[in-house]
Amino acid sequence: MIEPTKASAPGLPGPSVSSGWLAANLGQPGLVVLDGSWYLPAMQRDATREFRDCRIPGARFFDIDRCSDPLPSLPHTLPAPEHFKECAEEAGVSDSSSVVVYDASGVNLSAPRVWWTFRYFGLKTVALLDGGLGHWRRLGYATESGEPGRSPAVNGSFTPVPRSRLLRTREDMMGAIAAEDVQIVDMRPPGRFVGFDPEPRVGLRRGHIPGSRNVPYTALVDPGTGRAVSNEALLRLLSEAGVDPAKDLVGTCGSGTTACAFAWSMARSGYDDVAVYDGSWSEWGSREDLPVETGPAAVGSPGDESGEPLP
Repeated sequence: MIEPTKASAPGLPGPSVSSGWLAANLGQPGLVVLDGSWYLPAMQRDATREFRDCRIPGARFFDIDRCSDPLPSLPHTLPAPEHFKECAEEAGVSDSSSVVVYDASGVNLSAPRVWWTFRYFGLKTVALLDGGLGHWRRLGYATESGEPGRSPAVNGSFTPVPRSRLLRTREDMMGAIAAEDVQIVDMRPPGRFVGFDPEPRVGLRRGHIPGSRNVPYTALVDPGTGRAVSNEALLRLLSEAGVDPAKDLVGTCGSGTTACAFAWSMARSGYDDVAVYDGSWSEWGSREDLPVETGPAAVGSPGDESGEPLP
């Protein structure tokens, strides 16, 4: 039996696809649509139930927790390659697939994590649905409900090829604190970044990694549409936060989820190599031997290491 080539799947226009593009290509051979919704317990939302109630036709649910490290001390960190290979193939994804991921949060809470994980394991043909399920529904495109059918048989296998340059460890972050050519960008809400608000996970210290800059992940989307802000707006956000896109950027957050929203936003703007600290604050904030800062970041103009605040 001859396996289909990569050309059998529709080519993706980039790391982002519009609802119109997905509607026009839905059902094409080789195109796999994944619902990557995930929520913190405090949000009191059941992602699997919501998937059964309303989803894009033909979508498969991609369980972030099940497809993470099954023996972690930290939430949903990267699994071993063979574990992710099993998850990908169960969802109908092979090396020849084009994958579109979405979530139902309205703010790209978790779908970017699925996007980033596939990218980390070597799949280049993966994109995020801009605006997610909410924007899809507002435009009047079809949805379906009920128990999904079986995942389609995979044409070929998925071969995980980890791209280590997209990942940072705790040891890497210790080196990044003092590195002049690296900037750490924290995507948590401002109250948690400065150490005023408590962390949603019990036992974590308050504050941030020394030298980090704060760009809350919710600022990356238009609150009216759930779509990503324009490239111009993104660069303005970075400038106001003192982030220099020319440096090596590392995204961090509470548990390595919304940090991936930063990596995706930067990829949309042509910065393809933004890394993610996988352990994020779940790891850093749990250890007494790691340095922590509180209060607002000392923000200078991008490239200015003086630490002087902007006028």
